[in-house]
Amino acid sequence: MNRREVALMVLRGERPPYVPWSFSLTHGAAERLAAHRSAEVDSAMRGHLSWVAAVERFDDIGNDRVCDHYGVIWNRSRDKDIGVVENLLLPEPTLRGFEMPDPHDGRIFRTLPAAIEESHDLLRIFGIGFSLYERAWCLRGMENLMMDMLDHPDFVHELLTAIADYNITILHEALKYDIDAVYFGDDWGQQSGLQMGPALWREFILPQLKRMYRPVREAGKFVYIHCCGDVDEVFDDLVEAGVNCFNPFQPEVMNVDELLPTYRGRLSFHGGLSTQKTLPFGTPDDVRRATSHLVDLGRDGGLIISPAHAVPGDVSAENLLAMIETVLAQSGFSAAE
Repeated sequence: MNRREVALMVLRGERPPYVPWSFSLTHGAAERLAAHRSAEVDSAMRGHLSWVAAVERFDDIGNDRVCDHYGVIWNRSRDKDIGVVENLLLPEPTLRGFEMPDPHDGRIFRTLPAAIEESHDLLRIFGIGFSLYERAWCLRGMENLMMDMLDHPDFVHELLTAIADYNITILHEALKYDIDAVYFGDDWGQQSGLQMGPALWREFILPQLKRMYRPVREAGKFVYIHCCGDVDEVFDDLVEAGVNCFNPFQPEVMNVDELLPTYRGRLSFHGGLSTQKTLPFGTPDDVRRATSHLVDLGRDGGLIISPAHAVPGDVSAENLLAMIETVLAQSGFSAAE
């Protein structure tokens, strides 16, 4: 049984032979780990998932800035991984004069066949980041968009519909390829609850999510979502909408021990290891204990172990290695695998 098959068992709600994992690092964490490369480390970092293509495209425009396919400029002078939005493409609550990107841009799929072939033994995921709400506030500004939900609701519906339409057009093409899942990135949460509250989320966000998830499920693929923050109050809505796997499953804001068994068989989780506390501030033994606890929780299925987010640059190499060693030990993998 290869890694892809093990990950598919988790997404199907089955009990896997061991708990699969996926690790992602920020630039800073990757630099720390680089000095400790080995066959074991490389095997672990390969994980069980492969992002074979992503809709997002970023062109370097110089001076630590990149421009995405919508025309949003991201300043990466401090945050090297994502950046900070510098321009406002929708200064007023209207789409007049604004042109959406071309969903038929061939660059999205140019490298997809080769990536699928190279990922034959990993879960193949097609990614759409900033898939709805995040994309809307990147264009309009977060404070403006929040106020628009109250003052200009028709505009918000129009904007979110346009973004969802763009994504759905891309999905119809992506689903022709041999992928396993579609990943939708969209942060609605904060440390306590939804940013806009559940009522507005259900009014504006949920209907568009259902529209985007529907073609994925109809094609027999899995819906994989990323949403930072405390959003478990809408897990039942997400399950009903068609979500199969939720990431990042943050222990700082969710009760991992209760949620995993409660939703096992209906919703799988990807994450669970604290990037706000344990990884940056714990000892290697703390990391081993936390990782071992997740292994125990995930033995019956429903979990892909991962840090709750891309590992930040303040995590020590010793803690990274403690995490890696613990997941490898429970899998029975040898360095060659």
